[in-house]
Formats: sequence, C-alpha cells, structure tokens
Amino acid sequence: MSQIYWDSMVFIYLLESHPQFSSKVERILKQIEVRGDTLITSVFTIGEVLTGPRRAGVPRIVDAIKSYFDSGRVVLLPFDKETADRYSILRSSLKVSQADGIHLATAAIAGADMFVTNDQKLWAMHVPGIKFMVDLDGKVF
Repeated sequence: MSQIYWDSMVFIYLLESHPQFSSKVERILKQIEVRGDTLITSVFTIGEVLTGPRRAGVPRIVDAIKSYFDSGRVVLLPFDKETADRYSILRSSLKVSQADGIHLATAAIAGADMFVTNDQKLWAMHVPGIKFMVDLDGKVF
C-alpha cells in the first residue's frame, strides 16, 4: 500500500469538476481506491481549496468541500514542528513558494511514495522523503 500525496490543485480539479483535468484526477483516484493506497495531503490543503468558493460567495460548495475532507477519504497531515523544520530546509535550498514548501515538507515528513501535481516546476525537484513526483497523466519524474 502506497501513500499518495495530492497537491491542492489536484483536489480543486476534482471538487470543482475542472473541464480539462477532472477526468484525469478521477482516473487517478480510482486507481488509488482499487490498489488500496492511502490518499494524503496537508491540512493546509483545505484552506487552499476553500479559498475560491469563498471568494466566489458559494456557501454550498464550501460546505461540500468541508464534507469531502471530513469523509475520511483523505488522511490530513499536520503542519507540526518537524514539518516546519523540513519546510525551512526546503525553502532555504529550493526555489519554491511558501505554499509549495508546505506541501513538499508535509509529503516528505510523511514519506510519500508519490507526490501528484500539475505544477511543472515541481516535477524536476528531488525532495528527500518523496519517492516520485507524478503528473496527472501518471508520468513519473
């Protein structure tokens, strides 16, 4: 059983039914379920995913997103002292945004087998603690 970390954007594609990417994300989710893998992400992801619907003033979508993350389908990882330390290491050694640093540090501390993202600038990064960076088509970097 593998731990599959999803970047926030992957959840946004799924939960907002993105016309270009939702089918790819649904395929990945189905594979995770069939294989018995564990879908993981940072608790920080909830804040990122809720921002768009809150900005748009759509409370029913906000509630649906909260329900999804409360459903137990995703393991939410904390941003604790160990993760904060790894975050500082990554931010001081890699050119990543604060949000990407939080995700990468959280995934690394968890020992993620795969980090799924549509962010091309992350694909080429080697982050100790993360085995593979994967795009939405399953291409491993």
